[in-house]
Amino acid sequence: MRAFVVTAPGEAGVQEVAAPVAGPGDVIIDVERAGVCGTDVEFFTGEMAYLHDGHAQFPIRLGHEWAGTVSAAGEGADLAWVGRRVTGDTMLGCGTCGRCRGGFQHVCESRQELGIRGGRPGALAEQLAVPVTALHALPATVDAALGALVEPGGNALRSAQGAGLHPGDRVLVLGAGTIGLLVAMFARAAGAEVHLMGRSARSLGFARTLGFAGVWTAGTLPALPFDAVVDASNAPALPARALELVEPGKRVVYVGIAGSPSLIDTRALALKDVTAVGVLSASPGLAGTIDRYARGEVDPRPLIAATVGLGGVAAVLAGNRPGGAGAGPKIHVDPRI
Repeated sequence: MRAFVVTAPGEAGVQEVAAPVAGPGDVIIDVERAGVCGTDVEFFTGEMAYLHDGHAQFPIRLGHEWAGTVSAAGEGADLAWVGRRVTGDTMLGCGTCGRCRGGFQHVCESRQELGIRGGRPGALAEQLAVPVTALHALPATVDAALGALVEPGGNALRSAQGAGLHPGDRVLVLGAGTIGLLVAMFARAAGAEVHLMGRSARSLGFARTLGFAGVWTAGTLPALPFDAVVDASNAPALPARALELVEPGKRVVYVGIAGSPSLIDTRALALKDVTAVGVLSASPGLAGTIDRYARGEVDPRPLIAATVGLGGVAAVLAGNRPGGAGAGPKIHVDPRI
């Protein structure tokens, strides 16, 4: 089969590789759509921390945001999954440790992460092998494009939920990329008054097309009381800024990860009696995201700027937008083209 493989920093392309075989407890997915995200870019540039701490190594097959159809099942996997349209969890815990048994497989010390950590090949390929336990069925109203947005949506839903929002609350989202915009969508669906702070005119202009009126730069942000602040950026200084901006007794949520350490003053955290919430993965939010997409409460399709084939992925990772791409931040891949 064809797969996109990164062999070294800045070196990647489509290769013919062995098609996956369903081992015990695994299923094979015919991939219909996969998303490209910032983590994939960090692998392409060689900056990804996992490359430096031994959790990942080149060559690597990327892709952890995906949707497709189950085409085969291995021993011990329920054959009823064959033919079903699905997406799946990125975080694959060992299944036996205390964290996994407690429902926290996404922070299992020995976890694999699909297309990211532990050598488990990702979804930028014609086919994908995943444990049947990671699957989430997609209803008819959730097409492949929406299915491949479930994983980033799960991170965003958890962030919105972590903010503890009530109808009428005012929330500020720092960062107007894919995760920030999805957080804003989920927060709006929960009845919150949503504000976004970003940097580029293009991303802020796009946010306005989604119906968000409170769109600001750092220099234009009004002095408003915020019941929650969600940092969905990768700027090292913004975690501390989030703590400054949130109202005492309220919540800050950290879902963005900077390339260098982000420092906050824990004296401010304590003296303002603020609750800080960290979000690592989509895992506990996948089912809720599918449900909200299926019911039309949140429609993230406008975020998709373009869909390319596997042959177009390297250019995207190098920072080149496909010709004719829309204004949204997300590029999708259809391995069948």
